[in-house]
Amino acid sequence: MRAITILLLCCLSFIGFSQNDKTFDEANALYNDGKYAEAIDKYKSILDSNQHSSELYFNLGNANYKLNNIAPSIYYYEKALLLDPNDKDIQNNLAFAQNMTIDAIDKVPVVGFSRLINNIVNTFSTDIWAKIAVGGVILFVIIFLAYHFSYSTSRKRIAFVTSIVSLFIACFALAMAFQKEGLNKSDNPAIVFAQESRVKTDPNPTSEEVFRLYEGTKVQVLETYDDWNEIQLADNSTGWIPSKDIKMLKDF
Repeated sequence: MRAITILLLCCLSFIGFSQNDKTFDEANALYNDGKYAEAIDKYKSILDSNQHSSELYFNLGNANYKLNNIAPSIYYYEKALLLDPNDKDIQNNLAFAQNMTIDAIDKVPVVGFSRLINNIVNTFSTDIWAKIAVGGVILFVIIFLAYHFSYSTSRKRIAFVTSIVSLFIACFALAMAFQKEGLNKSDNPAIVFAQESRVKTDPNPTSEEVFRLYEGTKVQVLETYDDWNEIQLADNSTGWIPSKDIKMLKDF
């Protein structure tokens, strides 16, 4: 009975993927015919089935860009970039869409030792750093055993040095894995969808306004309180914005 259930689920999944492929082709055809709004509806129907891909988000970004929908085009390009960070087409189209935004925010550069550490940490994902750490530990154990059972002084010396190096690599990779995980957790981007949003000093509509943001601007969400989000801009400015005015990028 259990085997039949699993087989049935597999068949349903296959049918679902086939249907989504057909819908994707239909949406592409509508896009090529200049029917961008209809293409968007088709693409979104695929998202409703919980199927996500960089290609799908990229095409959604393209269709919204054609309609001059600033916030949605940037939002979907950013989501495509999350799934495929090295895609040049996504990067280029995102840059074009960002040129349509009103807000001009200067990014505060990371310099010195912090920049060096961030560059090293971002070399690999958390999983890759963790695998390097595990590999280093395994190598350390193997070489240490070789050191213990070796009778040659020169071989003992080489094995000892190599085991220490392996242990250092394991500890370093483990530290980088924790650092990368911390960076991932603190990275909580969102896109402003309101045409104009008043950012306040406190999560209260009667509090003082510190600045205004316009659709398409990317922010970092630091904290959530009731129907408000504390945000930070690329220039390190902070304030509270209504939750309804932004859409989180990492919500899939």
